[in-house]
Amino acid sequence: MDSERVISLATERVVARVEGPIGWIVFNNPARRNAMSLDMWQGLGDAVEALTADDAVRVIVLRGAGGKAFVSGADISQFEAQRSTPETVAAYDEVADRAGTALDSTHKPTLAMIEGFCIGGGVGIAIRCDMRVASEASKFGIPAARLGLGYGPAGVRRLMDLVGPSYTKEIFFTARHFTAAEAHGMGLVNRVFAADALEDSVRAMCSGIAENAPLTMRALKRTVDAWAAGGEAGALAECDRLVAACFASADYIEGRRAFMEKRRPAFQGR
Repeated sequence: MDSERVISLATERVVARVEGPIGWIVFNNPARRNAMSLDMWQGLGDAVEALTADDAVRVIVLRGAGGKAFVSGADISQFEAQRSTPETVAAYDEVADRAGTALDSTHKPTLAMIEGFCIGGGVGIAIRCDMRVASEASKFGIPAARLGLGYGPAGVRRLMDLVGPSYTKEIFFTARHFTAAEAHGMGLVNRVFAADALEDSVRAMCSGIAENAPLTMRALKRTVDAWAAGGEAGALAECDRLVAACFASADYIEGRRAFMEKRRPAFQGR
């Protein structure tokens, strides 16, 4: 295994580390099934920003500690103190929104590795990643209707873009737990693996991604996101510039030469 580098964060309940080209973000609150506390939202934003800025990192993986949950939702025990007035709700949401924006805006591929429960805010975090891979025993659900919570239009839209209007309504209306097989069938997750094969499968997938040209992936990610957001002209013009940058890059030269020489390319992201 590549030597590990740990990135210092302000909380111990989120761990960020770098192993070769893979940046790992670990939700480290297993006693509460990794329920998201305010400091964890802050740590998530800090971790994504740090790994995005780290040139050694080619792909970012999010996972939960303990093997029983990815994220089981928000830490509701904090709500009385931290989400009980308009002012505290606004302050809490500002921190959580920053973390979500960091995930949305990173140019690096992101993957949610899901073991066990992925509930409420856990689903919200997972669907902000580019890909989701789950163990067979994982469970998914959004219990907003059992808590009297309102769910913002942006979050509903992200889910609907993945699973469609009918499944979105079923997820919210029933508030029940869905199996990994059901989640895969509705398009919520990309792949499902046996629990004992999940981490190795994710590592293999990420190693393959890390060998590919970073500028190509950056252009593709931005283009998919631009079309998903409606294909606004300015966003598509930015995509064209990113595509042009690929053709003007040293990596494009390396890719051509590697193909002709029948060897693996060594891309540098420039």
